[in-house]
Amino acid sequence: MNYLIAPSLLSADFARLGEQAAAVIQAGGDLLHLDVMDNHYVPNLTVGPLVCESLRKFGITAPIDVHLMTKPVDRLITEFAKAGATQISFHPEASDHSARSLDLIRHHHCKAGLAINPETTLQCLEFLWDKIDFILIMTVNPGFGGQKFIPAVLEKIEKARTLIGKSGKNIRLAVDGGINKDTIEAVAKAGADTFIAGSAIFNTSNYSETIAEMRKKLEKIK
Repeated sequence: MNYLIAPSLLSADFARLGEQAAAVIQAGGDLLHLDVMDNHYVPNLTVGPLVCESLRKFGITAPIDVHLMTKPVDRLITEFAKAGATQISFHPEASDHSARSLDLIRHHHCKAGLAINPETTLQCLEFLWDKIDFILIMTVNPGFGGQKFIPAVLEKIEKARTLIGKSGKNIRLAVDGGINKDTIEAVAKAGADTFIAGSAIFNTSNYSETIAEMRKKLEKIK
């Protein structure tokens, strides 16, 4: 399994965002995760396309994974794609037509993903397999960083992995929320291959050591 670790910039020091983004990639992160919240779909307000564009101008060349926790989504899809996003996910509840929103992401040459809340069923994937490049399973309720992992979501991750296998598609399975060196192994065993971690990385004094510890946990599964 090709495991990817995606440090979430929500937990970074925004006064030094470019510097910290570069540091965490140098420390072993595979891609950067950017949480976009609108104080409407979720009760928090974070960043817009300008931040993504600024990271590119700073010199960040690593993939940028944009997670839209916004409603609506289509205009922001276009703006983030133009700002340098590599892949974009959104919540099906936030789009009037998920298929069209997924098509819009791909139209802008980005990978397209659906983000699934803990209480959202996987049924929303049924007619969208040909349009999805990755699935993002939320292991906390979206809106804030630093929340505790919800163990009950492990079963949903297992189901999602089974559905991906049945689809025959090359679709990645990401997880976001409460991911750290204590939870990453169980999540990987359930079937996840991409791990989004914010405070578990940025709240430590040595990013390299923290990411290395996470990879050691993943090596036990291979």
